Amino acid sequence: MKVLVYSTRDFEKSYLENANNGKHTLTFTKEALSSKTAINAIGYDAISIFSADEACFITIEKLRGFGVKYISLRSVGHDNVNLKAAEREGIKVANVPAYSPNAIAEHAVTLLLALNRKLIEANDNIRRFNFELNHLTGFDLNGKTVGIIGTGKIGSVMAKIMHGFGCKLLGHDLEEDGLITQQYGLQYVTLKNLCEDSDIISIHLPLNSETHHLINEDLFDIMKEGVYLINTARGAIVNTDDLVKALDDKKVGAYGMDVYEHEKGIFFKDLSHDTPDDDTLIKLIAMPNVLVTGHQAFLTNEALTNIAETTIYNLDCWKNNKLNENELTG
Repeated sequence: MKVLVYSTRDFEKSYLENANNGKHTLTFTKEALSSKTAINAIGYDAISIFSADEACFITIEKLRGFGVKYISLRSVGHDNVNLKAAEREGIKVANVPAYSPNAIAEHAVTLLLALNRKLIEANDNIRRFNFELNHLTGFDLNGKTVGIIGTGKIGSVMAKIMHGFGCKLLGHDLEEDGLITQQYGLQYVTLKNLCEDSDIISIHLPLNSETHHLINEDLFDIMKEGVYLINTARGAIVNTDDLVKALDDKKVGAYGMDVYEHEKGIFFKDLSHDTPDDDTLIKLIAMPNVLVTGHQAFLTNEALTNIAETTIYNLDCWKNNKLNENELTG
């Protein structure tokens, strides 16, 4: 099968080649998929895309016209793909349903610890040989209340880790997991109660019409003064304008973000010589109580291996006309 791999990053190419082991003809391009770049897929049976690619209605129509039959996502999230359009055009789409929940949850904890113990500021001071400890005071995690919004695969790992720190756990999800309650003492509550009672809140939800701007001014208003908020899920789950106001008002004490509502066209690129045209992001980066990473929570050897292997597995299933449990289209 001839496959065009869009948005290929240097760090993932070898993983894909190793997983493929010569089974498919892979062509790599750093260009992202869009309605303009869809034409590059002429002559290919399938394409593989990442979370920054855009497979909208128009793009899907063009891909079908160019002969593309399959789209293998290299991500869990699929909000960047118009699945209804793909199904209508007869294009099969599959994702990587779970590459490494540990990678994401551990990164969320990393953001929390770095913010709480002022590690970035401390390291900056040390680089200037300033060994004073002023303004570096954090707090014990033991005994704090941690609210986990979304208790699926990643959220459950987050619960396990925070339980190990001796935290009291609150959870909110449409589907409750009794095993988490039994093992880690997590108590399911309403989203309102979670926001009211949590010292730390970590988001682990997919982005869809129900979760878009779920965290907004109404919820910020009822959160504890100085709450720590961590988002390794999707940027648009948080209303960015409302977040900035909550940070300015010191309602939110610290924000750890691996995702950003307007990250498209910015994240995954080297813009060190070309400042992003985004005043809000620039302001967030400049805030000492905000820690930004560029959508790298998934970036571990284990996760990249699983992503590559599942991506090739999806292609194998289609090539061999086998049932694929990862398909998102009917």
